[in-house]
Amino acid sequence: MGEKLQSGGRLRPVDLARGHGLSTQAVRNYEAAGILPAADRTPHGYRTYTSLHAGALRAFLALLPGHGHRTATSIMRAVNEGAVDEAFRLIDASHAQLLDDRRTLQSVESALRALEPGAAPESGAAHESGAASGSAAESGSAAESGTGGSMFIGPLAGKLGIRPATLRKWERAGVVRPRRDPLTGYRVYGEADVRDARLAHQLRRGGRPLGQIAPLLAQVRAAGGLEPLEAALDDWRGRLSARGRAMLHGAAELETYLRERG
Repeated sequence: MGEKLQSGGRLRPVDLARGHGLSTQAVRNYEAAGILPAADRTPHGYRTYTSLHAGALRAFLALLPGHGHRTATSIMRAVNEGAVDEAFRLIDASHAQLLDDRRTLQSVESALRALEPGAAPESGAAHESGAASGSAAESGSAAESGTGGSMFIGPLAGKLGIRPATLRKWERAGVVRPRRDPLTGYRVYGEADVRDARLAHQLRRGGRPLGQIAPLLAQVRAAGGLEPLEAALDDWRGRLSARGRAMLHGAAELETYLRERG
């Protein structure tokens, strides 16, 4: 490998760093992490890089925006170790995550449409309220299931695939506002609460901080429509599109690097 690397001409760490606005220490760190192939050394111990290292650096920096630092590092390490199929698996996983994020956005938009005036209540809430799970305090028995379209905390947490403690945290943040059963003191989530909890769950999956969700829901309720969230949804949609395009660019640079490696 050493002779093959040298065939592209010698480059110093600073030569690689300057072209990408990096420090020489960053280049050395990338080599140590396996992002770049191991460098040859001069008789005096200085690192020497080649055009192959430059290609690896271009590929890594192109992969970063679409895949993130951890995955991009794992992809490059796999390629440099000759485990190309593992690199492809990691790329496939990123694409699958992007598709899942797109579906999450669509789910959020569907949930938001349920907040508009005249929208039909969310289907399924009344039928799923009979399941019992969670703590003994509020969700330990079938008798604690809600009536009509209402639900207790355990069944609702199970419906969303989260813990009852998460719903309590959302309540403290003002995201959901369940009433209390006058006899038992248990939380009772009405149809609107179930809808808001579902929306909050989707927004959290989409990366929206919890502190922003309650004000957003309040704005939507007060405005009687989706206008307050349109800018946020457009930004989310734009970020997903940018990730998709970045993945294409990263794939092109990685393919060039793979060809250089032969």
